[in-house]
Amino acid sequence: MLALRLTRVARPAVQLRRLAVVAAAAGTGFLLLSSLAYALAHPEHSGAALLRLSWCAAPLAATVYLTVAVARTDPGTRPRTALSALGLGPGRLMAVSAVTSAVCCTTGCLLALLAFLHLRGDLTGLPLDGAASHFLAARKRLPVPGTLTLLATVPALASAAVAWSLRPREPRPAPRPERPSAGDTTAGGPTADSATVTGSTVAGSMATGSTVTGSTVTGSTADGATAAGSAAGGAAPAGAAAGGLASGTEPGAAPAPDAPEDDDDPHRPLPPHRPPTGLPWGIAVLAVGLTVEAYAGRVHASRTALPGGLSADSAPVLVGWLLTALGLALAGPALTHLCGLLLQAVRPGAVRLLAGRVLMEEAGRIGRPLGVVCAVASGAYAVSALSGGAAPSPGPLTALGAALVAGCAVAVLLTAAVEARQSRAATIAALRRLGAPGATLRSAAALRAGALLALFVPLTLLIAALAALPLTR
Repeated sequence: MLALRLTRVARPAVQLRRLAVVAAAAGTGFLLLSSLAYALAHPEHSGAALLRLSWCAAPLAATVYLTVAVARTDPGTRPRTALSALGLGPGRLMAVSAVTSAVCCTTGCLLALLAFLHLRGDLTGLPLDGAASHFLAARKRLPVPGTLTLLATVPALASAAVAWSLRPREPRPAPRPERPSAGDTTAGGPTADSATVTGSTVAGSMATGSTVTGSTVTGSTADGATAAGSAAGGAAPAGAAAGGLASGTEPGAAPAPDAPEDDDDPHRPLPPHRPPTGLPWGIAVLAVGLTVEAYAGRVHASRTALPGGLSADSAPVLVGWLLTALGLALAGPALTHLCGLLLQAVRPGAVRLLAGRVLMEEAGRIGRPLGVVCAVASGAYAVSALSGGAAPSPGPLTALGAALVAGCAVAVLLTAAVEARQSRAATIAALRRLGAPGATLRSAAALRAGALLALFVPLTLLIAALAALPLTR
């Protein structure tokens, strides 16, 4: 019920993104049902039916990818302190997001089933009744278990991916300086380098009966030494060295236990910014994908017709394109981070510095969608090269699958851009309060877009040429 309430009261922009998920799930479900219809109509061509079903993996992956991106930007399921006090912590909000995604995908799959049955002629009384009866095996009875299994694949995978992506994670503690040990003190002198002097300096002999209050020594040491009250992090005073003892500590006694540390210290340094490290893996996976596509271009005996009339090697082409997309997605954040570094090179001004810093901070958020869009564009170029440079004439299922993959990739990129803008809203507001003109912020945004285009457009053309070269020889 909570998931339905959050779905009903969401803002129009959030509802629009959820409708995009419903549309993507409907298209993927229709493709899966079309593969089932082909298998029913051609039971002797089991290999071709399996090929059609395998090519549904790309739209299915695109739908799951879009669902995860929409769930991440949903403001209704964002963890809040007030909701945690009511018992809705990160774990339950993750479950609500998974249920909401499952509801959206299930709605899309049900719409796909209604459209499929209507085009088959099983549902009458509406326009275009039975328009594709010869194409969707209208004379064959649909198996109920197989139909339900195919339709349940999309919601199950999407909700599982959302639950895995939004699972609660333990925050990594920031690095703290090391504490000095008892052996770090010298005779009659202060403690180690990290010790903080909080006590008092007393000239004279060792006073008796000194006390330790909190983490500060209120007594004194022998020979006029300075009392090291506490080590970095709030530790109690260490034992005395040769020639002097800490006041109130018996000889040979164990040092006092460490005081508890405050994890919410506002003066604790933040962890350093770590650049993305996926570039080597991305290059390796991309090279493997191009190698698989080159292998597909050399094999001529196993050519099988793809859905829609395109001709290429079935399994190697599909695996090669998926590996190429995965490699570009892995390398995208590092390439975006590189754009930010290049913008700040050679004595940058305020606009270049702001644009570069924003790209470096948002590399992990917008880098992967950019890599996926580049992979889709390179795949479209390869399909055009396969058709001899002329405009390809794909069938309805191929056109639907291509539109699904391209639309989901662009939608995820736009969703990531919206999420990035929401995340830096406080920074933009602070800059405006400091007097930054709007033209400066717009110039920085235009510079970021230009830098990304200058890097990713040539990269897309290069990957597309390399992918299409072995298939056109």
